[in-house]
Amino acid sequence: MSYRKLLSVFAAVSVIPASSAVQAATIVLYDQDFENPVGYNNDGGDVSIFRNVNQHYGGQPPGFSFAQRFTVETLNVTGSARGGGTAAFGTGWSDPSGIGGDYAIGMLANRQSDLLGLSFDVGNLDFLNFRIDVSSIDLSTFSGPFVPDGAVPTFRFSLFDNPTGNLSVGTGTLLDQVDFTGTASAREVFDWSRGTFGLSTAGNTNGNVTFQIDLLPGAGYGAFDNLRIAASDDEGDVGDDVSPVPLPASALLLGLGIASLGRLRRRKQV
Repeated sequence: MSYRKLLSVFAAVSVIPASSAVQAATIVLYDQDFENPVGYNNDGGDVSIFRNVNQHYGGQPPGFSFAQRFTVETLNVTGSARGGGTAAFGTGWSDPSGIGGDYAIGMLANRQSDLLGLSFDVGNLDFLNFRIDVSSIDLSTFSGPFVPDGAVPTFRFSLFDNPTGNLSVGTGTLLDQVDFTGTASAREVFDWSRGTFGLSTAGNTNGNVTFQIDLLPGAGYGAFDNLRIAASDDEGDVGDDVSPVPLPASALLLGLGIASLGRLRRRKQV
């Protein structure tokens, strides 16, 4: 059975509540807090830069695989008080809210074009919804610091048609796009902003789409964490009451690396 057909069957059998009123389907495609990198190594400044994202998070969940261009770093968020890194800026980073847990993903914006893309088959569902935490943060190693004083991180999230279903970072027809701006913080301090958004899948060829993450120039550097993605007929529904669907090997998470700044439109922030 094809994955597209599987989505349709799952929706048909799982969205009828006790009231018998049929509700819109929501399928959780990806849920990752990045807390379990495989073989993490501190390459300097509490940054893992020489092992790629696939080496850290490939196969989480089974069937996912990553690719990347340039360096998408894995950051050891927690400072010495929680048994984490102590090298960044000589003390380790600070995460007062604790939202970042022990690890997060870092992206450079100004000196190379790092991009991150996730490819899925969303079937006939109307939206690819996602929830994400973003923060400004800086590096004290690997040619850092990068963040200008007072700079805020603006991430651009784009949805592209991907009719071939091949590995892609988003080079097809643009279906929808939204920008999300975080807050300024001290170079060594995470200050997380959480956003929940829905991207329209209208106009896709056959259900195959690519979700692209891009940190826009001007931010210098930034981080994201706690990424949850769902396909749904309801805009913004990330299926908090729905368990993730195990994805087949054809559903691939692609990492590529970073680029641009500005704020186009914000749909929904929580």
